[in-house]
Parts: sequence; structure tokens; C-alpha cells
Amino acid sequence: MATDIIMPQLGESIAEGTVVKWLIPVGGMIQKDESLLEVETEKVTLEIPSPATGIVNEIVVHEGQTVPVGTLLARIDNVPPSEVLNRVGGVVVRPMEPTPAGEQHHSPAVRQLAREHGIDLSQVKGTGVGGRVTKKDVLDVIAQSGSQTNVDAIAGEPSMGEGLLPFTQMRKTIADRMVKSKQTSAHVTTFFEADFSSITKFREALRQGSGQGRNLTYLPFVVRAVTRAIRDVSIVNSSWGEQGIVVKKDIHMGIATALEDGLLVPVVRYADRKGLTQLAKEIADLAERARSKKLNPEEVQDGTFTITNHGGFGSLFSTPIIHQPQIAILGIGAVQKRAVVIDDAIAVRSMGYLSLSFDHRVIDGATADRFMAKVKHYLEQSHWEQVL
Repeated sequence: MATDIIMPQLGESIAEGTVVKWLIPVGGMIQKDESLLEVETEKVTLEIPSPATGIVNEIVVHEGQTVPVGTLLARIDNVPPSEVLNRVGGVVVRPMEPTPAGEQHHSPAVRQLAREHGIDLSQVKGTGVGGRVTKKDVLDVIAQSGSQTNVDAIAGEPSMGEGLLPFTQMRKTIADRMVKSKQTSAHVTTFFEADFSSITKFREALRQGSGQGRNLTYLPFVVRAVTRAIRDVSIVNSSWGEQGIVVKKDIHMGIATALEDGLLVPVVRYADRKGLTQLAKEIADLAERARSKKLNPEEVQDGTFTITNHGGFGSLFSTPIIHQPQIAILGIGAVQKRAVVIDDAIAVRSMGYLSLSFDHRVIDGATADRFMAKVKHYLEQSHWEQVL
């Protein structure tokens, strides 16, 4: 009995997906609910679990291919446990069928590459599942033997000292959205400087104590200040519509999260209703699952405002691009101790720059600055112990 694996519907507006990586190879054993493959859509990259326990019998759609929802991706044969042989790299596999001559089975691409370069595959040590010889193994042998001619071309890389990084679906989507956002919105950026000293002292007090919130970063404080400012200047929490400006009543805060190969914006829903500790937990959870590709599609949808923390690596200023269809995005620079003038005296304070990129079609500079003044005020004057 076989189980068909099809391209799932990963969100209401998702019509297709790209197979990024098969986590279990042909011949590999898979348990029900174990991750079988990575799929990338225009919104998110996810690991897809297997609906059944069995052995991957056939892979129909290979890595890098983009197919519509409902397309057959692979087939899994349900087999009794007695057919399982051993575990290799944490994956349970069954024995590979030997050829009549007792030789290991090799893929057509591996055999062709070996023939072209006179490589005896029986002398090549395989690094694939079950010791199978991969294309990379053959390329390594060619390079070591001095037959480097066109190894770059064989591997799909340009020569003459250049390297080619093929576009991922995520990178294509990011590129398209960034260009579209710049073409759609009339981008303007305003900058404010805020004193984070009270927050710094509050965080230090928490660290020295034993209560909740000991590991709070600056981000949940900014989220809290921004949601309060949005309540005062609600037009910032809106989008451009065909008939007019759509002002959102709920505040769903997008948190830009850097991944190894791109950027996602998971959403903290009803952020204005949550205290610092809950905000911190949700932000950390969303970021971790974004990086491990465990987010659900709905967790990157319906954001009404976005915050990007570009100061993590020391960046002070940024002009972030608006996450459509929103009309504003706030950037947080690095918080650093600086000498500032307070009441005509020089003092050392923990200071940080905030930037707001906004759509000038919807709001004017005065409105944007009024909003940022509110954010600055709430960052500097809030009694944080009351909203922990």
C-alpha cells in the first residue's frame, strides 16, 4: 500500500510551492509526523511532515522545482518493521537492492560523470546515505586527481574566479516585494533619538532579582511603546485601499526576523493587549520557529505594522522598506552609551536611534513625527514594572 505525498495548500492565497530539500532520500525510512521535505512559498519556508510511516519509494518532484498545489511530490510504501535494516545519520533505512554483479547502485548522473572522467566508482568512498556515492564524491575525486578541467562547469558554477548562487524562491520573493514596495509607496524616513536609560536600569534590576522577565531584550519594550503610540496616532496602523485608507482596529505587530537565506516577518497578534514578558516569549518563539522552518503560514499573515531590529550587529541608522500593504515600518538601532546634554550638563546615557519609514501617500511628515514623539515619550517615561 502506498501513500501519495502532494504539494499542500500552505495558506489561502498560496497557489504553488518550491521543493527546497528532501530530508529523507529514496529508500529511506520515514515515521509518521517526521519531517519529510522542505517547501518554500512566497510567504514562508516550512518542513512538511510525513502523513504515514513507511519507506520513500519514489520522488517525483526534485529539489528546486516549483509546482502547483495538489501536485504529486513523492510516494511512500507502507512496510512492516521487519524490513527495516538500520539507522544511518538518524534515519532508518532498508537495504539497497544490489545489482546482479553485487555492485552498489549508482544514480545515472554519477555513472555518466564517472565515465566521462575515467573514474572507477568501486574505488570511490561514498558519503551519501548507506555509503552511496554522490555526485560531489566524484567531483572531489576529479579535483584530487588533477582533472580539474571544467569541474566548476560540471558543478554548475561559472569559471574565471566567479561564483554563482542560484536564486531561492525566498530570495526571488524578497526581491520582487522590495522593488514593488518602492514602486508602490512614496517612501520617506524620519529619525528620532531615544534615551533607553530607564529601560536599561529596569532590565538590570530584573537580572539581579529572581522574578519574571530577567532576560528581557530591548525589543519587547519598543513593541509596547509602539503599540501605545499607535493608539494615539491610529492612522499609522492602516493600509492603502481602492476606496480610501483602511484603518485597522487590531494591532498585529510584524517582527522582521533574519534567516540564513533571507527574511521573514512573523506576526505577534493583538500585541497591544500583552505585557512585556508575554511579548518577549512570543517574539522569541516566533523567531526560533522561523529559523527552524516550523512556522505556520498564518503566522506570517495579517500584520498591520512592522518593527525591524537592525541594531543587533551595531547598525545605528536604517531606512527600512515598508512591508506591503502596511504604511509604516520602524527600525531600531543599536543602544549605546553616549555623552548627551541634559539640563545643560553632560551626562552618559544609553541612547538609541529610531527610524520610521512611512508612506507619504497616507501620512505627512508632521503625523509621522507626532507618532515618533509618542514612541520616544513612552520609551523614556513608562513605568515598566506595571506592564511586566
